[in-house]
Amino acid sequence: MDLFEYSGSMTREKESPLASRMRPTTLDEIVGQQDIIGKDKMLYRAIKADRLSSVIFYGPPGTGKTTLAKVIANSTSCEFKSINATCAGKKDMEDVVDEAKRLFGGFGKRTILFIDEIHRFNKGQQDYLLPFVEDGTIILIGATTENPYFEVNSALISRSLIFELHSLSKDDIKTLISRAVTDKSKGLGGFNLELTEEALDFIADSANGDARNALNAIELAALTTDKGEDGKVHVDLDVAAECIRKRAINYDKNGDSHYDTISAFIKSMRGSDPDAAVYYLARMLYAGEDIKFIARRIMICAAEDVSLADPNALTVAVAAAQAVERLGMPESRIVLSEAAIYVATAPKSNSAICAIDDALSEVKNSITPRVPAHLMDAHYKGAAKLGHGLDYIYPHDYDEHYYPQQYLPDSLVGKKFYNPGLLGHEAETEKRLKALREKNRK
Repeated sequence: MDLFEYSGSMTREKESPLASRMRPTTLDEIVGQQDIIGKDKMLYRAIKADRLSSVIFYGPPGTGKTTLAKVIANSTSCEFKSINATCAGKKDMEDVVDEAKRLFGGFGKRTILFIDEIHRFNKGQQDYLLPFVEDGTIILIGATTENPYFEVNSALISRSLIFELHSLSKDDIKTLISRAVTDKSKGLGGFNLELTEEALDFIADSANGDARNALNAIELAALTTDKGEDGKVHVDLDVAAECIRKRAINYDKNGDSHYDTISAFIKSMRGSDPDAAVYYLARMLYAGEDIKFIARRIMICAAEDVSLADPNALTVAVAAAQAVERLGMPESRIVLSEAAIYVATAPKSNSAICAIDDALSEVKNSITPRVPAHLMDAHYKGAAKLGHGLDYIYPHDYDEHYYPQQYLPDSLVGKKFYNPGLLGHEAETEKRLKALREKNRK
């Protein structure tokens, strides 16, 4: 590095965002994630001993994936190289691998390659790394916000340890903010900033577990707030609210948070909790989830979990699905809320899904029996001569439009696939079916 490069790097470091300047450089400076980097944990010991194997860090933004990689860079005797998959290509990896071979062959020095956003690499790019990870030419550190079991090649997964990082707790965020406010060398200590407890709570809570969001907010407050008569920069709740205009939500419509939130939404409706259902609906709407997708899930829940205990639930859900296609947002929030609340508060039954699944199992696992002759079609040519359709009794000719006759094949007589629930509409259905079955026995 020449003088100009050194001067440029120093300027970039000084002018970089607070979140970058405050990035920990040692393991002991890291806040949170103690379940994987606590002093008694394997990862902590491996980094301290400089005996790290290939790893993939997976978690939401602002949880410390890149920070851990930087700490490893500061802690290892290995050569450390870093690339970002959003802008790097195979040529960049080839350069790293060639240099790693030279260092290992000539000096016995191993190379750690950190790939940020590793899920951005395609299959071919990921496959290129395999032999060099396998033979130890490079130690891979991957970082991704996406579930690696979906986005990273299984061969790389099998050669790496997966560590999941979780959103930081509110107390963790408050610790980081307080550290930044008082740090005079890298933080905001020179601003003489005074932060009220309410503002600290608000920023820590609004950051939603993302340290970067919290530090960006407090930096914005420091840079845009005039000093008071006492020479201090006062950051109160109003200032904090201005700096975080909208709560940050960890919601990737193609990632885990998408599936976790819709799962919680469905389970809340199934569990008859309208408050939880509306809350998860609000989270999805706030994050910009596809309203047609939400409507489809409500329809499925109405059919699967309410079923015939309230047949009107599916009607409401289907009507809601049609309405959101015609209305769009913001009006669709009302339609979806109505449908979700209806399904959540309706009596529950899974009788329809149990009935069809039991029937499908019977069809799949047994020899298909012959349809009873009296139920066969009597209209096609030669059917009558074969006895098809003969002796069929037309139920509408009898009282209550019912006549007891056999409908199931001979080998399945007496088999019950549909067992009505005891709630709502099905309670009446059960009484009626019980009475009809009594007539069959007479």
